Amino acid sequence: MANTKASNVEEYISLDDAALASKIEEEEVRLKKMKFSHAVNPIENPRVIREIRRDIARMKTVQRKRELDS
Repeated sequence: MANTKASNVEEYISLDDAALASKIEEEEVRLKKMKFSHAVNPIENPRVIREIRRDIARMKTVQRKRELDS
């Protein structure tokens, strides 16, 4: 599982600023939909919500690092 996290971070680093911001927005919308879906009808694997939230945090970390490096 560690390899997938590392590859995700590499993918986020390779994106340009606009694409990264777009990806963050898409994942935030996906997270909201998943949370709503889970509240109405429990999903089979609620860990998916945690993984999406953590992926968003990873993307925001890459975005913030770029802001500080500029």
